[in-house]
Amino acid sequence: MARIVILGAGISGHTAALHLQRQLKNKHEIVVVSPNSNWNWIPSNIWVGVGKMSKSQVTFPLAPIYRRKHIDFRQAKAVAIHPEGDASESKGFVDIVYTDPTKTGEEATLTYDFLIVATGPKLNFAATPGLGPEGNSWSVCTANHAEQSAAALEGIIDALKRGERKTLVIGVGHGTCTCEGAAFEYTFNVEHELRERGVRDLADVVYLSNEYDLGDLGVGGMIFAQNGFETSSKLWTESLFRERGVRAILRAHVEQVDPGVIHYEELDGSRHTLDFDFAMLLPPFRGVEMKAYAKNGDDITDELFAPNGFLRVDADYASKPYDEWAPEDWPKTYQCPRYDNVFGVGIAFAPPHAISEPRKSPNGTVISPAPPRTGMPSGVMGRTVALSIVERLRHGDQAKLHTASMADMGAACIASAGTGLRQGSAAAITMFPIIPDRRRFPGSGRDLKETSGEIGLSGHWTKLLLHYLFIYKAKARWGWFLIPE
Repeated sequence: MARIVILGAGISGHTAALHLQRQLKNKHEIVVVSPNSNWNWIPSNIWVGVGKMSKSQVTFPLAPIYRRKHIDFRQAKAVAIHPEGDASESKGFVDIVYTDPTKTGEEATLTYDFLIVATGPKLNFAATPGLGPEGNSWSVCTANHAEQSAAALEGIIDALKRGERKTLVIGVGHGTCTCEGAAFEYTFNVEHELRERGVRDLADVVYLSNEYDLGDLGVGGMIFAQNGFETSSKLWTESLFRERGVRAILRAHVEQVDPGVIHYEELDGSRHTLDFDFAMLLPPFRGVEMKAYAKNGDDITDELFAPNGFLRVDADYASKPYDEWAPEDWPKTYQCPRYDNVFGVGIAFAPPHAISEPRKSPNGTVISPAPPRTGMPSGVMGRTVALSIVERLRHGDQAKLHTASMADMGAACIASAGTGLRQGSAAAITMFPIIPDRRRFPGSGRDLKETSGEIGLSGHWTKLLLHYLFIYKAKARWGWFLIPE
């Protein structure tokens, strides 16, 4: 019997665990290690952050699901990987430290035959002084953070009702951030809530981003073909900002967040301050803190992990100028090149480079989005690696691995622009491929037949439906596997 250890129980890790269990039944052991006891449908944290959903509506306990599926769950964090074993253990193993309240701080080791690293990101609030809920701004990265943001927003709305003018700043808190789509969503959900509560006229809503243009969203922008015409995501997004009266500050790197004051640098090198009463600024991501050791005890962390802490996989990490970037640079199997029984999926794998064009200020500050790895691609990666492991267990080490390159993968995203069954709206965006390929699709880099954007009430209904559908899937209810990633 083989043991497959999965580090992380987010979209990628949880998806991998469920597909492995479905394919392997109880013939092999599946172990999931996660420091969190709950699963969180992160896209709906946006609605928690404006008080339209509770934390309990976007989370559920993992342990009962794994008990029902005969998956071994360890509420713990992984702190080190020993892919070659050590002097006393021939198999690879992982050092873990329990976060389970019944055994907090206890240490253990888990040997493995296959390892999936799906740890997700570390929320790197420390990259910007004063950033985050423990500093001077709010976040919606976790359900707890979103609840805190909702409470702070309610206080702002109360002040607006008293006739006080307020400035609300929403965006990203560092020049290298990703998740501009989440910042976009929260901006327009807050703006929508202010209108619904009758206080919009007293509020200045500001979107603060590292994007070069609106609509970049970390994917270099898109071209949409609609009704025989072509339009850009830039023009499409700009029209929404004008319609809703949201002010945008772009090409910005937040240097520091003081109480009520944001200090930021623009791409031209100039520095500015922005006063605020409420700020929700997303942090940059880096890999979780995890070491790696060779059999003789040598530290090989820098060989397994990129400088940003994410696991190196089958990508081309050679440094190249922007005009030499190619779709082939991106990973296909998510297999670690040094250890063929180790895989990295979701946000945990190291991208070879950004998708948006990289830019620096005259001061040397990087001000451009890191590549997003949203729920749909992350789920596909988790399933793909699970199927590859199944093939190797059934047919041996020479079995062909499944592939899921973001250069050959499409994505669909529904970005909420305000909740409400009658008054809500959302931007429904599809793109193919995620990584632009200008050899196959000259000009835009994407297939115009498969790349589109529309906004309206039906988009909100669809996003709400997906909320319930994906929580149903994540709970492994009857027929869950029929719901696509």
